[in-house]
Amino acid sequence: MSNYNKSKPVVFIGAAGEMCRVAVERFAKASDAQLVLADLNTVVIESLAAKFPTGRATVQKLDLFNEPALANLIDGAGLVVLGAGPYSRTAHPVVNACIKARVPYLDFDDDVESTQAALALTAEAKKAGVPLYVGCGASPGLSNVMAMDATRDLDSVDSIDICWLVGDEPTVGKAVLQHLMHIAAGPCLTWVNSKPTVNESWVGTTYAPMYTEDGERLLHETAHPEPVTLPRLFPNATRIQCFGSLDPKPLNGIARGLGSAVRAKSLSMDDAVDFLYNLASKPPSGGGLVEGFGALKEQLRGGDITLNELYQLVSSSIGPLRYALWGMLEQIWNGECTVTEVATYILNAVTGTKIENRGNILVRAVGMRGGVSTVITKRNPKNGKDSYLCQSMGTVTGTSTAAFMVMALEDGHQRSGVFCPEDWAEPETFYKALERVGVPKDEIVETI
Repeated sequence: MSNYNKSKPVVFIGAAGEMCRVAVERFAKASDAQLVLADLNTVVIESLAAKFPTGRATVQKLDLFNEPALANLIDGAGLVVLGAGPYSRTAHPVVNACIKARVPYLDFDDDVESTQAALALTAEAKKAGVPLYVGCGASPGLSNVMAMDATRDLDSVDSIDICWLVGDEPTVGKAVLQHLMHIAAGPCLTWVNSKPTVNESWVGTTYAPMYTEDGERLLHETAHPEPVTLPRLFPNATRIQCFGSLDPKPLNGIARGLGSAVRAKSLSMDDAVDFLYNLASKPPSGGGLVEGFGALKEQLRGGDITLNELYQLVSSSIGPLRYALWGMLEQIWNGECTVTEVATYILNAVTGTKIENRGNILVRAVGMRGGVSTVITKRNPKNGKDSYLCQSMGTVTGTSTAAFMVMALEDGHQRSGVFCPEDWAEPETFYKALERVGVPKDEIVETI
């Protein structure tokens, strides 16, 4: 690394989060920089710091909304990495503190509004002479680089599809679930007919082959930063959209049902997030599922539950469970999944059974090359429990962030302003940075 940043510490804010912990550990494989781990949850970051040689990592308790404490923490840092979400709340104070302190900043922000707010600070960042790197995770982040990779062989670009699949994650934080509720219903700012357009989240769909052993997966349009930032480079593209899906399939219905209820103010965000958190992280008895599904347990085991019985279950349920069940019921009506798939999911939820996590990211670009209509698709070649990069959304996000950090520290001081990944991360350089943080070469982006 350049001498510019070698003697300066790298500060991680929100270091207790799963994605940020991955970023810390994998960044440390490629750098000997001092690490400062900050969070309100000092128990977790103390455990993380203990994994490094004595003196390599220090721990500090931080309330990032405490302006003097934040300013003191980042003073003299070589790079500040914000891993605390939701970014709609956390980005503003940290970004402004970094501009004021003239310290480089990097995050893996996946909220549209906070990304737009950061881009609006370009003039201030340039005046301060500091770079602000936003959206440097998986999606956005890796996905943006894959889009630049896919489009560089096209003479003209007509459309770009950003596609993500998130599996049955073993652990998930509440900030991630808040983001899911934010994007699963309501307005979705996107790019259609060569102009900004507002669609309804989770309504528009497409299909994509998300991994080798899977068929064409149904994906739902969702609000994400890529359709907001990529048109700056591709203003003549007819369409740039982001599509996502949860696995197993009934989770999409749960997300849509709860998200719609939150948007309609029939359910509070806290109640929706708590329900999802219990569903994902606690034993079945802790999530209210046994009480809700117990009467149908034997029928579920036999696989002979009927659509009418599911409807009766919805009618007799209350609170978040009612909206979750209603979302799955709508999936059946819409032909997105079968009664058997919903029944199997419910039985697995009741018994605490997890399926293998098979998340991934895919980018598909359509355009002209040599006068011929051409489709170029990029995808991570390996996912699941044996993958280093795509074992989970936590690993692909944290690992991608670590690679962006390596690049930012090596040549980032030469820039000033606000940068999304497509503005500065050349694909081949980024792929080499992924290798440096531990990703096997055979797991790095393939063309299909």
